[in-house]
Amino acid sequence: MTDLSAPAAGLGPSGLVLDGREEALLCASLFYFRLPRETWESRLAQVRATGYRMIDVYLPWNFHETAPGVWDFEGRRDVGAFLDLAHEAGLAVIARPGPYICSEWDGGALPAWLGLDPDLRLRQAEPRFLEQVRGWFDRAMPLLAERQWGRGGSVVAVQLENELDFFDTADRHAYISALRDMATAHGIEVPLVACAGQGDLVGANGGVEGVAPAFNFYPDDRSPFVEAEVRRYADLVASRGLPLLVTETNRSHATLRRLLVSGAVLIAPYLQASGFDFGYTPSVGNWGDPGGLMTHDYDFGGYLSPVGEARAETAEARVLAAFARTLGPALAKARTTEAEGVQDVSVTTSSSPSRLLLDGGGTVTGVPNLAEEPGTALVNGVEVALAPRSTALIVQDLPLAGFGLPGTLVFAAADLVGADADGLRFASRTPGTVAFAHGDEAPVSVELPAPAPGAPVRHRVESGPAAWHVVVLHPEDVPGPDGARAEITGPAGEPEPLTAAVRLAAATRSGETEAHALPPASEAAGVHRGRTHYATVLDGVAELLVAGAADIVDLALDGEALPTRVGYGATFTLPTAGRTAFAATVETWGHANFDDTRLPGLALGSLRGLGRVWSVESREDVHALWTVDGGEQWAGDPAPVRSLGGWSSTRIGRPATYRRTLPVDGVAHYALHLGELTVPVEVAVDGEARTVSPLDPWVHLAPGRGRDIAVTAPHWPGSGSGPVELLRLEAVRGWRVEAQPDTAILALAAQEAAGTDVELPLWLAPGEEVWLDVPVPPGGRSLRFEGEQVRVSAFARYSSEGETRCELLGRVWLDDAHRPRFTGGDPGRLWIPAGWNSGTVRLLVRGTAGGAQPRLARATAAPAPE
Repeated sequence: MTDLSAPAAGLGPSGLVLDGREEALLCASLFYFRLPRETWESRLAQVRATGYRMIDVYLPWNFHETAPGVWDFEGRRDVGAFLDLAHEAGLAVIARPGPYICSEWDGGALPAWLGLDPDLRLRQAEPRFLEQVRGWFDRAMPLLAERQWGRGGSVVAVQLENELDFFDTADRHAYISALRDMATAHGIEVPLVACAGQGDLVGANGGVEGVAPAFNFYPDDRSPFVEAEVRRYADLVASRGLPLLVTETNRSHATLRRLLVSGAVLIAPYLQASGFDFGYTPSVGNWGDPGGLMTHDYDFGGYLSPVGEARAETAEARVLAAFARTLGPALAKARTTEAEGVQDVSVTTSSSPSRLLLDGGGTVTGVPNLAEEPGTALVNGVEVALAPRSTALIVQDLPLAGFGLPGTLVFAAADLVGADADGLRFASRTPGTVAFAHGDEAPVSVELPAPAPGAPVRHRVESGPAAWHVVVLHPEDVPGPDGARAEITGPAGEPEPLTAAVRLAAATRSGETEAHALPPASEAAGVHRGRTHYATVLDGVAELLVAGAADIVDLALDGEALPTRVGYGATFTLPTAGRTAFAATVETWGHANFDDTRLPGLALGSLRGLGRVWSVESREDVHALWTVDGGEQWAGDPAPVRSLGGWSSTRIGRPATYRRTLPVDGVAHYALHLGELTVPVEVAVDGEARTVSPLDPWVHLAPGRGRDIAVTAPHWPGSGSGPVELLRLEAVRGWRVEAQPDTAILALAAQEAAGTDVELPLWLAPGEEVWLDVPVPPGGRSLRFEGEQVRVSAFARYSSEGETRCELLGRVWLDDAHRPRFTGGDPGRLWIPAGWNSGTVRLLVRGTAGGAQPRLARATAAPAPE
């Protein structure tokens, strides 16, 4: 049991206990690696001003190990300095060093080159992977250990791994045990936690002693079932003597209130303090829908925008933080139950509202309004006004002696945000009732009007010899911990058009190539982030088959640019008859941060580059002559012969297996195209089974493989796979490859070059690339670009500590039918921070094929607060 008197961080049934104080805690995600160093202090201050007492911080492994064995903890990678600033700001920190972090970050922070080792198995208790992790922990854990709470630092907990229950780790117990032992060997004494992404407690922490389970909840904010689900987990962990720690959830404080009243004692909405992915750091493939590029603008609608704008939810943050701070240990040690006495709710509400039984007496009942319009509810016979999209936290029967006040707060429809010997302070947007009682006197009830911003409602309530001074504030007037009023800034100003530019006479590539027999993966060429350029000569090739190309693939035949492909490794064919020069530029937008095996390039640890390129030597129709084994669907023998997928049965969804011998010669490579699949199928090649996705309906067969093949699929009428073909392949050999890692691109972006003054719009040919310098007004700016069929990479060139630095601000892709879906934030906004703005932004503009003539029409720059 934690010694609550010790000046340290502990974990008990009431949650994280800091210096002996038990309190329900609000925690904001704030990531140093998504902010320039010069903004760290101001962002930390913005979070602290909301009343949140904690932040959670990922430490991305591949942000610090920039190449194998090359470590960087300087400048904006100085995580130690960031943690020290957090401590100075009065913020506690949950540190999350992974090794895997997800966070929509390049590869989930796992270094790209790990995928080059075929014997290394990611996120497994496997020696080769654990040895790599040890190298990372040997550098990260000492930084955290030195800054633990109780040693003059900010770190109150360390999270191992992240949402492991989403991943197929073979031995979770062994894996988490190994991570725990590495952490404790470095002197980590604060609590260790592991979070479940989909509620699998043991799946998250492997049942390992000394690693507490935490939970990430991402409900629909309008779901009526949130309370019942959360109470179930609160009861589950309480039965083990543990608190309910919610390490990630939605940003809306209406939802956070529902979690609080349902038993959560740590609530860490992801992502309240937004940020920005500078450089080549976003990921690909998020949230179930295959594909998608993560935007550089990393924003899920939290109370701070990526450029530091304080949004309206800032006021709600202060109110909820003040509510938790006021009730203190009574709230942290409360027990959650299903609410009683909630009746006649006039709007959509929870199917099972929650109530907290406060330690020492009193209750808090949560009544959500899930609708867009105002409503009312009866709570123990008292009518309560419900603001749109809100959750009322109704305090009842609260003894006031602990605040130096007489009697009992019998009922309060407004949020209790302060109480001391001078009286009680509430916050509300609606009219409401407060009621007090003293001794044997009957309760005294008062109806109070809704306050306006800057105009609090004040009232004195009397009952016999007792009196209570009541102040009701508008939420925007609730002060932060330092007593200051909330500032809601919003956009800082109107955008200014940028039409002048200088077209530079500068190269966009070095032109230095190396010879390769086969096209290497980008990572094998030393490109962990950036671009890889491939070129070869085709001799009598009529058709190519390309397998494994990812992420952004620009192809050209005899110098003619083709439409960009973003297929995430899916196999495709390309007619080439009469063409001899084949070229490809493959840009790594990011490595997969999740593990989606529906497409090759979305699997965790998948490599980037052109993949394998084959000449298609012949095609053979193999859709017919498959024997059918229907299993339970029929009892016939011998087996019928049908086309692939052509068996008909009334037994919907039951599996049927199709078998045949393929005409392979045992010498060549082949590719089997299964046509247009509508469901995943299991394909057994010479007895070895794999799953084939409708998104990539190809099976590659090495020499000597594929003579016997079986395809098993659930029966569904009309789901025949269409044309089924066997392609005989010959590898295309003789490649020239130019590796262009991010460091090489930044070096080109930093070069001095002469240029010619031009005015936007700028017209390009498909496949053409040019450098532009565009003057930008001073200060922090949000940059936007307009046009079509162009991709724009924007760079800041500035001086810092006597050195010229260059940073990729980000990339945008304008109006192209072939661009993929973008997720996570605003795909059109790039941010140049004030400290990086030297008066000019440098652009690398590339025209794309497949639509109108490429054109960069104009740019704009809007002020961005910092």
